[in-house]
Amino acid sequence: MTVAAVCAALLTLPALPASAAVPGDGAAPAPRIHDIQGTTRVSPLAGRHVADVPGIVTGVRDFGSARGFWMQDPHPDRNPATSEGLFVHTGEESPGVSVGDSLRVAGRVGEYYPGGEEAGGQSVTELTDATWKAAGERGNRGEGELPAAFRLTPRSVPAAYAPDAGGDSIENLRLRPDRYALDRYEALEGMRVAVRDAQVTGPTSPYHDLWVTTDRHQNPTPQGGTLYGSYEDQNGARVKVSSLLPLQEHPFPQANVGDELRGTTEGPLDYDQFGGYTLRATTLGSHRDHHLERERTRGQRPDELAVATYNVENLSPASEPAKFRRLADGLVTNLSSPDIVTVEEVQDDTGPEDDGTVSADRTLAMLTEAIEKAGGPSYEWRQTDPVDQADGGQPGGNIRVAFLYNPERVSFTDRPGGDATTPVRVVDEGGEPALSASPGRIAPQDPAWKASRKPLAGEFRFRGRTVFVVANHFSSKGGGDLEGDQPMEGRFQPPARHSEPQRVEQGRLLNAFVRDIRARDRDAVVVAGGDFNDFPFSPTLDALRSGHALTSPMNRLPEDERYGYVFNGNSQTLDHLLTSPGAGRPEYDIVHINAEFADQISDHDPSVVRIRRH
Repeated sequence: MTVAAVCAALLTLPALPASAAVPGDGAAPAPRIHDIQGTTRVSPLAGRHVADVPGIVTGVRDFGSARGFWMQDPHPDRNPATSEGLFVHTGEESPGVSVGDSLRVAGRVGEYYPGGEEAGGQSVTELTDATWKAAGERGNRGEGELPAAFRLTPRSVPAAYAPDAGGDSIENLRLRPDRYALDRYEALEGMRVAVRDAQVTGPTSPYHDLWVTTDRHQNPTPQGGTLYGSYEDQNGARVKVSSLLPLQEHPFPQANVGDELRGTTEGPLDYDQFGGYTLRATTLGSHRDHHLERERTRGQRPDELAVATYNVENLSPASEPAKFRRLADGLVTNLSSPDIVTVEEVQDDTGPEDDGTVSADRTLAMLTEAIEKAGGPSYEWRQTDPVDQADGGQPGGNIRVAFLYNPERVSFTDRPGGDATTPVRVVDEGGEPALSASPGRIAPQDPAWKASRKPLAGEFRFRGRTVFVVANHFSSKGGGDLEGDQPMEGRFQPPARHSEPQRVEQGRLLNAFVRDIRARDRDAVVVAGGDFNDFPFSPTLDALRSGHALTSPMNRLPEDERYGYVFNGNSQTLDHLLTSPGAGRPEYDIVHINAEFADQISDHDPSVVRIRRH
């Protein structure tokens, strides 16, 4: 899933009339923070200058280009919908304040949209162009004394996720923190919050953050994650955790799913474009390692055809040598050397360098050589070069799908004629279905594949029988060159899935292709594998399975084991291996070696299906 960073923006407001009162200038009493925050997501004072706003500094961001500090009113009102915390933005300048300082602050109230207003996220109420002075209350409070942190627990965070606005904005709806998780978090925006003995549901990222759950009983997975099992199971107990502590003195824990942050983790609650509400920790719990182990699947028996799928995440000769070694070890050791592998995100031979190169022979040669060095078979490969810059993905990389296969176990039926733009057709050959080109791309010029990878079909032979395999990488939820989905935690509820119609059309095209094969041989064995970028319960998968052309053997796994990708603390499924009825009842295994680990070589777990041939 590709996430495009968009420039941040402030809510644009019309100029205030000359008669607007300026709090603190003698026209009106100085507001408190809860007056600024109000009872909706947008401040009733947005665009106005305020002065003499009292608060205790609860956190300082003294790095990056969005520096500033959080402050909280030590004398809250009795309305649970009004936050008592506020961020004071100082830009690239360090604020020069310390946690525990008691201040009176002046500044302009603004609504800041991380990632830009068009990204669909919620805004953060903040003060800009701020000045401040020490408050006389400091001696009464005592230096360093902070307001108590609000503890996030299964009882304090509602199970229902967000109000339903029919797809419209929820910004102006009155907050109901006792009913909706997103309202609870918004009513705590800028305030000190705490989690205790929190279980990790999203591993530490390269950006020094992780996800925890405030309710470990909310749709748990066997490994300690949280399953995203439907569009109604958003799992609002998830919260992202990052740190305000200096990394050199307080290294961020390298945690896997199922690990814990023992004790108390607390700090002001913020909102960012990559996941929404984030606890900016001023105190981090201690990391308890639960020693999550990478799985290994069993080897296939002589009469079993093992077909795997693996998204290798922008693999090219520019990748680190260790990436090739670890991918190879995973294929050989953890996947037990499958007979056929559909591989996604294979880049061209110059990787992200945008120089017109489209060949991926060197990339695939380096991968297969690494597999052989790891003790695996001497895989051969088949693929079709795309048109330059036509298939989306990392600019210049020309990602595509490819087949690896073990010639000692299966053979590939080469049929000339396949290229980037010529569609493969199903033809009759001696009364049996065959491909007009092998490998060949399915409907590559159909508008459904705009800025997306085209499926690659190939004919294989296993123990005297033809097996049709299709490698896939459907369009991204992030949009890439097209419009992406609105964020789950955004201001539009329920969020629009803008990218979905394209994948549904892609699914229909693939479904029609499989039907063409089965129209000539009802018992034909077809395997469609890859990164479909959609969920088992999605309209895309419904389109793929329409008319029972394909089935999901994954559905025979226990429901809480159906995941191979972790996004924003939710364990979910994007990769699938679908089979035709002629394949019988294959055995399915998702091999968890990446998605739940901080140290991962790809963000996807591979999967394997074993088809028995008598």
